[in-house]
This record gives sequence, C-alpha cells and structure tokens, in this order.
Amino acid sequence: MQVLLPEGWPRPKGYSNGVKARGTQVFIAGMIGWDAQCVFHSDDFGAQARQALQNIADVLREAGGKPEHIVRMTWYVTDKREYLAAGREVGQAFREIIGSYNAAMTAVEVKALIEDRAKVEIEATAVLPD
Repeated sequence: MQVLLPEGWPRPKGYSNGVKARGTQVFIAGMIGWDAQCVFHSDDFGAQARQALQNIADVLREAGGKPEHIVRMTWYVTDKREYLAAGREVGQAFREIIGSYNAAMTAVEVKALIEDRAKVEIEATAVLPD
C-alpha cells in the first residue's frame, strides 16, 4: 500500500488523501455499533464507533486480512457534533483496533440510519497483498 500525498500538500490528520494498493479487494458493508448477535450495548457514540470498528476487523479477519490492509473507510454519522465531541474516544478505539491512520477516509452527517439506535455506520474497503 502506498499513501498518496501530492507535493506541497499538508499531511492530513487522521486519514490519507489517497491510497494506491494491489491485491485482493475486500468490500465490507456498513458496520454499526451492535455486536454479532445484533444487540446494542450502549447509546454512547464512542462505544458504538468502537464496536463498529471491531465488527470491521472481525469481517476482515474472516477474509484473511488485517486492519492494516484497509485502504478506504466511509463514516456515516447521525450527529457531527457528537462525532467531534467523541474524537478522543474514537481515536483511541481506532488506534487499538485498526492501528494505522493510512486509509483514505470520508465522514458524512446523515439524517438517520436504518437501525434507529445506530449513531454511526462505517463502510470499509481493504486490499490484501498478493
């Protein structure tokens, strides 16, 4: 995987502008903050983000991948202020579960998610090296 940073651009904090990778692609559907039995254990944004990230890591492991193989993530949040307020907790969970901040990322505030209790949904794309 190669992080793409055009000359003269400042290094983004918490994500990459682009990523170049070669290998087997793995597409992970939007994961929300419930466990494998579809049970929410918290309505706290940080806790739901942690669980969603763990769900991504679990699906990726099933494909034979590791969190460092993630090249792209899209975060859908129901309240950008709540997302920003939970930044420290989300960052800690990200470092513990995913590790690297090299993925190209986008965060979008949405009106609602399909599951009423969900505060965040995260899609991920990974590329497992050849």
